[in-house]
Amino acid sequence: MSDSLAGLLQISLAVALLAALRIPVGDYLAHVYTSPRHLAPERLVYRLCGVDPDREQTAAGYLRGVLAFSLLSVLALYGLQRLQNWLPLAAGMGPVAPGTAWNTAVSFVTNTNWQTYSGESTMGHLTQMAGLTVQNFLSAAIGMAVAIALVRGLIRRRTEQVGNVWVDLTRTALRVLLPFAFAAALLLAAGGVVQNLSGLTAHTTLDGGSQLLPGGPIASQEAIKELGTNGGGPYNANSAHPFENPTAWTNLLEVLLLLLIPVSLTRTFGTMLARSGAGTRRHGLALLAAMGIVYGLVLAGVTAAEAAGRGTAAQAAGAAMEGKEVRFGEWASALFAASTTATSTGAVNSAHDSFTAFGGGLALFNMLLGEITPGGAGSGLYGILVVAMLTVFLGGLMIGRTPEYLGKRIGGREIKLIALYILATPALVLVLTGIAMALPSTRDAMANGGIHGFTEVLYAYASTANNNGSAFGGLNAGTPFLSLTTGLAMLFGRFLPIVLVLALAGALARQQPSPVTAGTLPTDRPLFVGMLTATILIVTGLTFFPALALGPIAEGLS
Repeated sequence: MSDSLAGLLQISLAVALLAALRIPVGDYLAHVYTSPRHLAPERLVYRLCGVDPDREQTAAGYLRGVLAFSLLSVLALYGLQRLQNWLPLAAGMGPVAPGTAWNTAVSFVTNTNWQTYSGESTMGHLTQMAGLTVQNFLSAAIGMAVAIALVRGLIRRRTEQVGNVWVDLTRTALRVLLPFAFAAALLLAAGGVVQNLSGLTAHTTLDGGSQLLPGGPIASQEAIKELGTNGGGPYNANSAHPFENPTAWTNLLEVLLLLLIPVSLTRTFGTMLARSGAGTRRHGLALLAAMGIVYGLVLAGVTAAEAAGRGTAAQAAGAAMEGKEVRFGEWASALFAASTTATSTGAVNSAHDSFTAFGGGLALFNMLLGEITPGGAGSGLYGILVVAMLTVFLGGLMIGRTPEYLGKRIGGREIKLIALYILATPALVLVLTGIAMALPSTRDAMANGGIHGFTEVLYAYASTANNNGSAFGGLNAGTPFLSLTTGLAMLFGRFLPIVLVLALAGALARQQPSPVTAGTLPTDRPLFVGMLTATILIVTGLTFFPALALGPIAEGLS
């Protein structure tokens, strides 16, 4: 079977499975966040934490909970890394260096999973399980909780409450992520992904030599890293490593896992609207359509660039296979790259730095979109809702009408919060890239000079500020300056948008919805889908075109 036919079949199967799972999973998530019943394990958690699950919070209280919980998580994960040599299941690993421990703690708590180290030679099993894997659950739960708080702000009226952060986190972890990840881990283990607690084990190679290979609880971490759109892997090669991703069907399963929750949350949004009477399920379908159009365009572009294999070396070899696994080929590598950069996951089954200039540039562009097509677990939904509100504001300006989304006015306060949200991440990416390129220490950390070296730095800050975590491998991001600034990019790139989203949720929840009139812009029709898609592409293009022109576009045209 040709690579192109196999790739088309894999893409078609992934789309079909997502279409089949979106409705039941989305409706189940809506039930989780609207059910008045607390399960017995949840009530135990609430008692241990001193939480009243029936008492809701204002947007400010919700935000304080998110920030306090995240700060404690950073401190706990930093301490676990620094003390891992004194703890059980250290697998012979020493304490993680302070700079690396700081960067890693911030990375996993912010759902970025940016790694400046080799997992198999740095982290012990306990650190992987009790530290990194736990944060994979919790950081994903925070993103989903914030998205649901914004949805409540849209459907509620004349109230200060947007939910209870502790209830939302507990339900997300216990009712959604744990059971889904458990099932996925069983499937991955059945497919050959390693799951044990062994240390270095001697294996005989094909030429009769001996090689020490590390084991570990890989399948369990692999499941939640993809499901929670986290991305960090226990091995340096990530999902290109055969212990993490051994076959074509496990590769397809991992792609499905990282798309499942972001896609299903659009159904959750529509279902919650329909049940509250604030809208119809078509509103969620409209968001999904815009996401799908942009995702499809990027996937087609990356696949075409890699399959064409432009360049002397690629054409001489017959394919752009350098940096790609022969087990997957170009099409499956392009599918994984487009999906992981579209979902703020950051897991990779091939070296993005080895992609063609346009292929790697489109993966970079995918992150610069704000990773809302379909985005991360929760962050994709609240991100595209913010862009949807910007779209109705622009539409209102065109016809001279006060803009509304689901009956809620997008007034001065709301548009200021939306504008700050839209500008926050681009400011981080462009300012930090400019400063880094001006420093000799950064240029010394670049394995490649010139255009490609600039693209590596731009990719690093785009990845960290958008909480993706993938990287171009030619940049040594472990230098003091890059370690510090990528950590800051992850912190501000994660929590500044959350602050603005929760402030927006509170402002919307206090409003009384306006009645629909003949002048109301329908936000569940193809016209709005087109406007939303155009807004996504135009805002990103106007913001980042100069930087992209200096990097991958110039390299591709040279």
